[in-house]
Amino acid sequence: MIIDQLKALWQCSFGDPEDAIDAFFSTAYTPARCQVLMQGDQVTAALYWLDTQYQGQKLAYLYAVATHPDFRGRGQCRCLMTHTKKLLKARGYAGILLSPASDGLRQMYGGMGYRDCCYCAKLSVPAAKEPAPLRMIGADEYTRLRRQYLPEDGVVQEGENITYLKSFASFYAGEDFLLAAAQEGTVLHGLELLGNRQAAGGIVKALSCTEGTFRTPGHDTMLAMFLPLKPSARAPGYLGFPFD
Repeated sequence: MIIDQLKALWQCSFGDPEDAIDAFFSTAYTPARCQVLMQGDQVTAALYWLDTQYQGQKLAYLYAVATHPDFRGRGQCRCLMTHTKKLLKARGYAGILLSPASDGLRQMYGGMGYRDCCYCAKLSVPAAKEPAPLRMIGADEYTRLRRQYLPEDGVVQEGENITYLKSFASFYAGEDFLLAAAQEGTVLHGLELLGNRQAAGGIVKALSCTEGTFRTPGHDTMLAMFLPLKPSARAPGYLGFPFD
């Protein structure tokens, strides 16, 4: 089955465990947002996208772009990207976002017309002496609160995007912050901290961790690249979580 081949391609390309791959296919995958190249019955390259919004316009966030090792260096990725660009433009998308995993990919996508956008700041903090008051919340409340906390230049991600995020992260709210985070032993990984970044140390303490890393709105680290498909499309400034 093609799904089995897609999962196998994902695993050999990114090294993710089986349960993490299954989480994507059970929450965010649909054939309508997937493009595949094949040679005979074999999948040679594939990509997916998630629907997002920015300033009232629909953007496609390309995800898990992969070429089978046996077919690399043959232009498979460029062919797939070119076809997908035409398809998304025909479907009315205003632009495309993607998050390159390496400088080499950044250069490759730059050669296709993509330009840097969506920056963030990164914090590394030890646990504070006093915990920050917080509560665990569900996906619906996180979605609602995220609209309130999101910067004006931020990308709106909802629906299956949040469902997928919840498969590997927990959601928390405090008096003046919103957090999506995952724990690894005593280390807290704040995939997105919106609101009061000064609460980071207290959040680490509240969740019984010794240290934490957080991504927050800022201008230090590039997270994504953007390709406009309409003259009116403008590059967003903040992506939030690139599902890495």
